[in-house]
Amino acid sequence: MPEGDAVYRAAARLRDALDGRALTRSDFRVPKHATADLTGRAVLTTLSRGKHLLTRVEGDLTVHTHLRMDGSWQVMPAGRRTAPGDQVRLILANEQWQAVGVRLGMVDLIRTGAEERVVGHLGPDLLGPDWDPDEAVRRLRAAPGRTIGEALLDQRNLAGIGTIYRAETLFLRGVWPWRQVGEIDDLNGLVSLAKRLLEANKGHAGTVTTGDRRPANQTWVYGRAGRPCRRCGTRISRGEMGAQPQERLILWCADCQPR
Repeated sequence: MPEGDAVYRAAARLRDALDGRALTRSDFRVPKHATADLTGRAVLTTLSRGKHLLTRVEGDLTVHTHLRMDGSWQVMPAGRRTAPGDQVRLILANEQWQAVGVRLGMVDLIRTGAEERVVGHLGPDLLGPDWDPDEAVRRLRAAPGRTIGEALLDQRNLAGIGTIYRAETLFLRGVWPWRQVGEIDDLNGLVSLAKRLLEANKGHAGTVTTGDRRPANQTWVYGRAGRPCRRCGTRISRGEMGAQPQERLILWCADCQPR
């Protein structure tokens, strides 16, 4: 699933292509909004909120999208042929550019004044102006018996972390993923590190947590199951966390992140 930094970059691409321009085409290919037509309305801006995207349009309207596991926004010159079949869920176009939403996991058209209905449950956004580490820690501590690995993925605590940043943050802090939240003293340091990692990657594609941009050297544990730890040589462990069917991949070093 695209994480907060990837969604942040998607918002920037949409702003560059759509902001301040009147739509010449809006094609909603989801049953709920199949008859909606935003043609003639100017796009005001697109914001990212955790893993959600909010494209605001004249007339107090917001197009809310979520990429889920494999969705993406592709920006291309207006009129260019798009992907065939049912992969395209939404097209927003002006005279110069078209933004094509491919395999979007969520598409909603709501009143801008009602955006809280779709993003109001989210915790502080690691890449947003509302970021508040103390509030994120407060929300995490509200469930002290929960594992830190599950708590970090709960977007109600803090918005933007996915499986990659969870694994990398916990490794760098030396925290075993199944450790209970209440047993961790420096939660503020943990969430602040997560923010620094996302900030470092928001301006470019890919996820680099080691400081080495070479493809084989970009991460500490994620994508490295069974390979030696870069620090101690112990083989990286791989497992799943969470109750079915919501279990998610987790990777860790048993030596650097002891029980």
